[in-house]
Amino acid sequence: MIGFTEDELMLMMIYNPGTKEGLIRELTTMQQALTGRDRNLRKWTKGALEKLGQITDEEYEELQLIPDFDIGE
Repeated sequence: MIGFTEDELMLMMIYNPGTKEGLIRELTTMQQALTGRDRNLRKWTKGALEKLGQITDEEYEELQLIPDFDIGE
């Protein structure tokens, strides 16, 4: 499986509508709104989109795109 960076995974968690195709669509739409000042965000989005295009739907389903909130007692 292709390895996503922590930044790419966090971005994918934020924009994930629940499907690989939907996530690609959401990231593409967001990427089009970026300005020149958003260099890191542009880099993470580009990397995530490239990697999403290389994985299968089954591999996408294995990704843990739900934040793990560790709430103390």
